[in-house]
Amino acid sequence: ISDFFYPNFGGVECHIYNLAQNLYKRGHKVIILTHCYDDRVGIRYLKPFIKVYYIPFYMLIRLVILPNFFISLPILRHIFIREQIEVVHGHAAFSTFALDALLSAKVMGLTTI
Repeated sequence: ISDFFYPNFGGVECHIYNLAQNLYKRGHKVIILTHCYDDRVGIRYLKPFIKVYYIPFYMLIRLVILPNFFISLPILRHIFIREQIEVVHGHAAFSTFALDALLSAKVMGLTTI
């Protein structure tokens, strides 16, 4: 989970994509959650094995969403349950979305990294 992902291009975005590919190769189910980008909203697939949720949270400044645990919790909870998520990995120290998601995961008793 991160504020930074495709269609943007940078170090964090590439690292997350490569991490997803390698986790898939090791037999893990990989789902990426990020905020929406312009018309990129909903579920998309990058290659057949990377499922990406572009959640309709809009950017505040510099590609980062406004932190709001109470708005994000119901959406994240639904995705975590629907996808049977066991481990939540938040990526990028300045990703408010990742921090909200890690807090939501902890509240639900999920393992966080």
